[in-house]
Amino acid sequence: MNNRITYNPKIFAGKPTIKGTRISVEFILELLASGMTPEEIVKEYPQLNKRDIWAVLDYAAKIIKKEELIPV
Repeated sequence: MNNRITYNPKIFAGKPTIKGTRISVEFILELLASGMTPEEIVKEYPQLNKRDIWAVLDYAAKIIKKEELIPV
């Protein structure tokens, strides 16, 4: 398990967050999907660093690997 990503039932109903922050994995993925670069994200959210962004992507990739995708 990635040690930069954590769960706390009292924060965002247990959604995964970046350790030591109240920033969710989901939020960072949305920022990246909107076109922000990791550099822009860490500039906008100085409590984060690039390792946090890469940890989010690593976490998301591992979750996707566990899913069975059904063609649409």
